[in-house]
Amino acid sequence: MAHKVYITNQQKAVKIPSGLRILIRRSCNAVLELENFSRAAEVSVTFVDNAEMARLNKQYRDNPNPTDVLSFPITQDGQYEVNQDTGAVVLGDIVISMEKAVEQASIYGHTLQREVAFLTVHSMYHLLGYDHEKGGLEAVHMREKEENALIKLGLPRTVSYTKPEDV
Repeated sequence: MAHKVYITNQQKAVKIPSGLRILIRRSCNAVLELENFSRAAEVSVTFVDNAEMARLNKQYRDNPNPTDVLSFPITQDGQYEVNQDTGAVVLGDIVISMEKAVEQASIYGHTLQREVAFLTVHSMYHLLGYDHEKGGLEAVHMREKEENALIKLGLPRTVSYTKPEDV
């Protein structure tokens, strides 16, 4: 199944490590495989800086602060758009703040690649309709799915994703 992942770099704050684009494509594919997504899919991933992320977060979530990642599923009445030229399902857009990714990789003690893979996997599940915002079982279920995808990528969780002062 051929999935298409379009990756755009719209920031200059962080140099994109070699191999990161391949890892993002592998991350998207891992989620789609684990979810038995049987149709060709298209996803757009864009790298931005904190200033642009803050602008987007304010515009779409009424929060003026930069966040690490935003997901924009492209659905109408629960149905995905289909690219008429390719027949692929257009899942939506993922926007990653590379500055936040660097900061979080440092906080959690892992590589930038591991952080970007996690953010990509996390967003892919949002594009597929999963939600952790309400907490509870749905959040636990989404975390388990994310972890399975990261294990599939050879990037198992090595930390608990809490800052030391949170414990």
